Amino acid sequence: MRAIILAAGSGLRLGQHTKDIPKALLDLNGKSILERQISLLRQHGINEIFVVTGYQREKHTLKDIEYIFNPRYAETEQLASMMVARTKISDDVLVIFGDIVFDEQILQQILVSNDDIGIAIDLDWEKSYNERPDNPKSLADKVLIYQKKIQQISAKITSLSMKNQQIGEFLGVIKLSRRGSKIMVQKYQELERSHKGKFHDASSLEKAKLVDILQELIDSKIEIYPIPITGKWCEIDTPKDLERARKIF
Repeated sequence: MRAIILAAGSGLRLGQHTKDIPKALLDLNGKSILERQISLLRQHGINEIFVVTGYQREKHTLKDIEYIFNPRYAETEQLASMMVARTKISDDVLVIFGDIVFDEQILQQILVSNDDIGIAIDLDWEKSYNERPDNPKSLADKVLIYQKKIQQISAKITSLSMKNQQIGEFLGVIKLSRRGSKIMVQKYQELERSHKGKFHDASSLEKAKLVDILQELIDSKIEIYPIPITGKWCEIDTPKDLERARKIF
């Protein structure tokens, strides 16, 4: 098992907090977001860790980490950053957003998944937005689930259309098996050769987020499975998010 952490973005919504430092290096009570992620991964035997950098790459100085630079970080989005590290997407891989923190319980729940492509989902997601006044629910990456399979993944999901459907929030962690890794990279390479124009919720493939490639896989009849989690986690996009994370962790 290896991990790829996506930490190329500039964190504009955090304002002055990220003026001089990448978002993943923001301090949470004595440890950066990235240090917390890496420490937890290593506690579970995941020592092969790659971090995709971009904004202020020179500030990333942690030891025993392989850094991979996305030179076009300012023009591209999550998917392009992940695919800068495509040669590392093989065997069992965790792909993790660089702006989330989560506890050991959540990581354990993710690691036991045996699906080729599984994504961590919080089904009790809405209540956290009561504490995030500067981060509306409309921006959440929402996941529509039916009979333990994902039907749709998009921030634009607003309601249920069928009985027994559920809506959860995508945490920003994907677990891939060897087969799942191959499927993911092959699909992207196909798109890279041929796709033009708008791509799902993104204006282009270059501006695509991970939810966009996941929806493309679903549309291609490739099954994506939810990994429902319980435990503590935070996404850090805004000053209020940072304040909340410092209280929780």
